Amino acid sequence: MPSSAGHSGAASSGRRSRRHRRRRMITVNETSAGGLVVDQDRTHVVLIGRLDRSGSLLWSLPKGHIEEGESREQTAVREVKEETGISARVLESLGTIDYWFVADRKRVHKTVHHFLLEATGGELSNADSEVTDVAWVPFGELAGVLAYADERKLAAKAQEVLAVRYR
Repeated sequence: MPSSAGHSGAASSGRRSRRHRRRRMITVNETSAGGLVVDQDRTHVVLIGRLDRSGSLLWSLPKGHIEEGESREQTAVREVKEETGISARVLESLGTIDYWFVADRKRVHKTVHHFLLEATGGELSNADSEVTDVAWVPFGELAGVLAYADERKLAAKAQEVLAVRYR
């Protein structure tokens, strides 16, 4: 006669296996582009604010998905305009940030190509439904305002690039 411990072990192993299958998430890759937009004086950067799940306003760089037939640079310019109201031109690449998150029961691997852009016109607008607020923020305040460490690093790199190449 089999012991009850052996029997329950097999049953619990089967339950664990079914439970594990239910938890397995689909992994998707997403690619976006955006950037750090400086004003004409190159002293301020435009940021977007979005509410997180807890209702806190998080400030970040504008960015969005690359549409079919669009280059990374074109996406950055379009997304900046859509999310901030500011027209801009690309000066150069700042680099890529990639990270993981979970949304809608999917593991998302997101790659974001960031560019240094210079404002050419427009007015601040938070008309985009994904954006709660927009603001021009002095370079010196970015480290304390940007919500994400990787974007703070990009901002520091942009300031160095501006000091060396665009002064």
